[in-house]
Amino acid sequence: MTERKPPGVSFESFVDKQIRDAEARGEFAHLPGAGKPSPAVTGTSYDELWWIKQKMAREGFAVLPPTLALRKEAEDTLAAAAGAPSERVVRRLLEEINAKIRDMMFKPPPGPPLGLKPYDVEEIVREWRERRAEQAP
Repeated sequence: MTERKPPGVSFESFVDKQIRDAEARGEFAHLPGAGKPSPAVTGTSYDELWWIKQKMAREGFAVLPPTLALRKEAEDTLAAAAGAPSERVVRRLLEEINAKIRDMMFKPPPGPPLGLKPYDVEEIVREWRERRAEQAP
């Protein structure tokens, strides 16, 4: 804890002395970003949530509206289905994502329109079988 400002000493000189003392003790030597340029200042207006956005970027966390998150999940599911080890797994993956798509289709959209319809399971399984047959020696 810092000491109290002595009476009769100006506030500015008291703070300056504390900063000089801390520098002399090396308390500023290993701060994050030391020796690196400051982040570029953009011409945009002040953003009150700048620190939240930086924290989310550092943590790799992103928030998408539910419809966009479902679109991303649907793309990931198709990719997973293409590399699935068995037809049973392909069907399970597609049935799960189709249930989520149908559920979202019948609710008012909480964000941008979904723009998806349930996948044709039989068509994707047929394509999966064809790819597997082509890859087999």
